[in-house]
Amino acid sequence: MKNEKTKSILLVGVGGQGTILASKLLTIGLMQSGFDVKMSEIHGMSQRGGSVSSQVRYGEKVQSPVIELGGADILVSFEKMEGLRWLEYLRPDGEVVINDYQINPMPVVSGVADYSDKILDELKSKAKNIMIVDAFKAAVELGNPKVMNIVLLGSLVKKMKLEGMNWKEIIEKEVKKDFVELNQKAFEMGLKLV
Repeated sequence: MKNEKTKSILLVGVGGQGTILASKLLTIGLMQSGFDVKMSEIHGMSQRGGSVSSQVRYGEKVQSPVIELGGADILVSFEKMEGLRWLEYLRPDGEVVINDYQINPMPVVSGVADYSDKILDELKSKAKNIMIVDAFKAAVELGNPKVMNIVLLGSLVKKMKLEGMNWKEIIEKEVKKDFVELNQKAFEMGLKLV
């Protein structure tokens, strides 16, 4: 399963969406598969709904956790506008996994700016390979919108063809005990969305 080339995955979202947890689970899964993995995260104003990003790089030998402009093989966006905001980090032939979900930033909430309803169209025009996931709808069907991060992780894992790992066990070890079963179901639902 090892591959000479280092792969780069950029996960972006808004504070409170669980972007860092999803990145951590992905990192653990990749390490258990024998890859060298480096992860870095930027929280920004995450407690106030600000931008959050996490960079995961994996391969046989990874030198740095940092993804340069135009260097991400996959951009995973937990919120539509964040996907557009971070698009310049995607390789020309890179893939986008985007959650069809909107969180209004402060300028929109305060009425100073509008949230464009054309973000997905703009993303489609700029990225060749885009997969849109309605992780929020799936999470609501499970009874808790907070697990949309794990739904999205499941979709990413399927897209990366990494579903053969023991994700149930990884989730069991890393998620609070009361939420393990819900998160395992969310992950399975994410796999089915692809």
